[in-house]
Amino acid sequence: MPARATDARRAAVLGKPIAHSLSPVLHRAAYAELGLTGWSYDRFEVDEAELPGFFEKLGPEWAGLSLTMPLKRAVIPLLDEISETAASVDAVNTVVFGADGRKRGDNTDIPGMVAALREHGIEEVESAAILGAGATASSALAALSRVCTGEVVAYVRSESRAAEMRQWGRRLDVDVRTADWSEAAEALRAPLVIATTPAGATDALAAAVPERPATLFDVLYEPWPTELAARWSMYGGAVVGGLDLLVHQAVLQVEQMTGHTPAPLDAMRRAGEQALAAR
Repeated sequence: MPARATDARRAAVLGKPIAHSLSPVLHRAAYAELGLTGWSYDRFEVDEAELPGFFEKLGPEWAGLSLTMPLKRAVIPLLDEISETAASVDAVNTVVFGADGRKRGDNTDIPGMVAALREHGIEEVESAAILGAGATASSALAALSRVCTGEVVAYVRSESRAAEMRQWGRRLDVDVRTADWSEAAEALRAPLVIATTPAGATDALAAAVPERPATLFDVLYEPWPTELAARWSMYGGAVVGGLDLLVHQAVLQVEQMTGHTPAPLDAMRRAGEQALAAR
């Protein structure tokens, strides 16, 4: 049931560090657009050890939580159920509190990635490349299971990371081949490249962007554009950015927490762009 405008409800994003999070900006913009004047959305710096105690203090006014690192796996034992999507990567970024008090976990990063790609006209690709092998890379693989019909090559820095990516591939039924990071320039010729690495990690690859690149999905949104994204755009390639992902996954969170569908995508994107420009 959609929330009434006068309902006093709370939501928040948790993680550590959390001061940089744009989630409050996006969710508050949605509440304003939807006329949910009684709703608030905050941020709290919480680590794995503090998470159970935080949950114990939550009252019936709470509608939901957004979770970032390092809490996406730590939260699972505290929940009553998790969605198939969240279970597929052992990661929850969304908790919704039901009227009956049950706590349900979901992962909106994966469908958020798919939605961001589709917004840029990417419905299906024959092959893809992933740069990196961290937590975001497993979500990228799960998203690719929905849009990639062939091989995914993951470029990683160690054999242990390579083994993890191959294991995720088997679990998600994705044809994964791994290659050493020293060969990462080869990734840039793929029909779709997903960069899941920290800031600065792909800067050295910018010089290797081919003359006619296809599509780059760089999950970073700050700093933006990355050197790789800037060179990619200069050469005429399509670029999907981290803000695209952040907004699309937040849209799904707002819909689940408030019951209002569709959430105001354009208003949320504008608020995110303005917040980043102000920084």
